[in-house]
Amino acid sequence: MALGRTANPSLNDKTFDNLPLPSLEREKMTLIGTVNKSAILLVLVVLAAAWSWSKLNSAADQGSLMPLLIGSAIGGLVVAIATVIRKEWAPITAPLYALLEGVMLGIISAIFEQRFPGIVFQAVLLTFGVALSLFIAYRSGYIKATENFKLGVVAATGGIFLIYLVGFVMSMFGSGIPYIHESGTVGILFSVFVVIIAALNLVLDFDFIEQGAERGAPKYMEWYGAFGLMVTLIWLYLEMLRLLAKLSSRR
Repeated sequence: MALGRTANPSLNDKTFDNLPLPSLEREKMTLIGTVNKSAILLVLVVLAAAWSWSKLNSAADQGSLMPLLIGSAIGGLVVAIATVIRKEWAPITAPLYALLEGVMLGIISAIFEQRFPGIVFQAVLLTFGVALSLFIAYRSGYIKATENFKLGVVAATGGIFLIYLVGFVMSMFGSGIPYIHESGTVGILFSVFVVIIAALNLVLDFDFIEQGAERGAPKYMEWYGAFGLMVTLIWLYLEMLRLLAKLSSRR
């Protein structure tokens, strides 16, 4: 079965190309194995986030934690790139990525929570509610990752990436893209669109991992598949936070 596309940069249509195919069943990637690895990474994210959350809330000067925020974000990006390049490192780099991203998420979440009490709990519930709903819909066959579906999600994700990239470059010159980051109607609609696309990436990830298991990929690809899911879940959670913050600002 040919592998389809996915907009997730860690899970693309060439991920399983040229990988050695193990002969023993216990050495092959399985769905349940990937689920278990995903649960481990999720626990690591939560533990690291709880630690950095407490550090920010107890800090006399919250600005002193900005180096930790920036360092964990950059470190997570570096580890993610290393994982994509050297997939066999995933059993080590995937947990490290989860810890670094957890530290970043804890600080960001605490900042949002101080400004909008209750927003983090709402974002967490929505993120996992959407993820569970999409997983059930995918396994039940209500949502199918057809080629047209995949192409649409990939194109939309690429467009969002370009918008964020342009916005980042403009911010370096003291400017930015108007409206989309504000709490007006345009900004909220943009965030809703981004949340939808982030969520649909989960469908592509589910499909991709299932096909990888069917092809008998090496066991370490369970960690790699779990890493890919974490990338999407973290993106979805951050976009949920952004959307809820915009909605809260209008009250």
